[in-house]
Amino acid sequence: MKVLLLLAAAGLCWAQYNPNTKSGTTSIVHLFEWRWADIALECERYLAPNGFGGVQISPPNENIIITNPWRPWWERYQPISYKLCTRSGNENEFKDMVTRCNNVGVHIYVDAVVNHMCGSGGGSGNGATCGSYFNAGNRDFPSVPYSSLDFNDGKCKTGSGEIENYNDVNQVRDCRLVSLLDLALEKDYVRSKVADYMNKLIDIGVAGFRIDASKHMWPGDMKAFLKKLKNLNTRWFSSGTQPFIYQEVIDLGGEAIKASDYLGNGRVTEFKYGAKLGTVIRKWNGEKMAYLKNWGEGWGFMASNRALVFVDNHDNQRGHGAGGASILTFWDARLYKMAVGFMLSHPYGFTRVMSSYSWTRNFQNGKDVNDWIGPPSHGDGSTKAVSINADSTCGNGWVCEHRWRQIRNMVIFRNVVDGQPFSNWWDNGSNQVAFGRVLPQESGSDLNLNLKLPPEHPATAATPGLWQRFQGPRALAAGTVAAAGSPRPFKSLLKPWGSWPPPLWLAVYLLLQYAVRAYLHL
Repeated sequence: MKVLLLLAAAGLCWAQYNPNTKSGTTSIVHLFEWRWADIALECERYLAPNGFGGVQISPPNENIIITNPWRPWWERYQPISYKLCTRSGNENEFKDMVTRCNNVGVHIYVDAVVNHMCGSGGGSGNGATCGSYFNAGNRDFPSVPYSSLDFNDGKCKTGSGEIENYNDVNQVRDCRLVSLLDLALEKDYVRSKVADYMNKLIDIGVAGFRIDASKHMWPGDMKAFLKKLKNLNTRWFSSGTQPFIYQEVIDLGGEAIKASDYLGNGRVTEFKYGAKLGTVIRKWNGEKMAYLKNWGEGWGFMASNRALVFVDNHDNQRGHGAGGASILTFWDARLYKMAVGFMLSHPYGFTRVMSSYSWTRNFQNGKDVNDWIGPPSHGDGSTKAVSINADSTCGNGWVCEHRWRQIRNMVIFRNVVDGQPFSNWWDNGSNQVAFGRVLPQESGSDLNLNLKLPPEHPATAATPGLWQRFQGPRALAAGTVAAAGSPRPFKSLLKPWGSWPPPLWLAVYLLLQYAVRAYLHL
């Protein structure tokens, strides 16, 4: 009996770290600022057929409407209530999206903004996406309801009420983040209101939550409201399945608050990942691809089974948050494809792909003064539909990195090699590296594979005479190629035998080769 109880407890402890994606899928995509109707279509026509496991959506709760500047992206992070109506759609459209995506095996992960409400200078009235009344100055949000008793104004010890020192743990967690009204999550009433909101989403069918601004909440307060959450809807999930939790905690080192403070509640966003990878791919500060041999925990990252990883996110692709200029984005398409390709080929962490929209940048003194611009929209502020071009790219100002062929192929690649060892590292001591991911073959026969790239192949020119040989029972390997001088950052060479999904994967120790210097002629 003790053994059974221990096993049950271990299962409960692990549950919030499990992404709850459909078996055989290993990545999610952040469809930033997409409308619910477009996400439903994308699940059915593209994400499910191409092996994406889920979608992180923008916050679905009612937010303040900001008109100066005009409808910025960050208005979505200023709640007025927990009603489900935003420029992405209303509650019925939200429910339809969740149902349709779940029905094709693509699950929904909600960006939950529960640390705060709108800014202290938000005024009063019904200028919100559902038309709810609020009075920010009086701390009055009757549609929740929250009153002045439910905020941390009296608990914050700074004269301004704002965070003034990020090395003061109490300030970071009890004071206002950029003037946003900080909720008193030590109160059970507030915890219950947060849990009620999240439980409504669970009932609708979501699979988990990104907890925004987790760094600005006490881990114990978070644990208290997370304990109030229901198990997932059994229409789509096994009985007893708990929601996947991943917490936004920016920790690049040098501050009092650590990502490790939050590991007891769920996975944590590993912001060092994109910042360090961008530095390596750019070859800044003497970094080389060869140094990635021990990528992951060897670089001081958290344990792989506790990390959610990404090359960029909606904040730092605009210079907000963590990583600064080292962050690679769609604006640097060739380098970006290399970084995302490496992320999806390497086994560390649970991976999230970014899908963005473009905007007109305007750099003044090194800063993009247009970094506030919201999604492609009509004159009335309503979001434009995501149109799909004949070549499968997106129109109407949507970038859709997840539809880029190289990234799509690597999402599939990661699914195929999931759980298989990272092996046979090779590097030239500089910016060319190769490694394999070995796959079990279904038959019992040995596979002897000699692979030599043709002499005219640019990768062969970079590494003359390169051979790889694998022997052994049920040995297959998988990989991708990126070669010096190639017009593409990398090329997936994972080839199916027969129809998709194949009964067997054939050929396969290939090369993951990054010849950065020659490729970029640097």
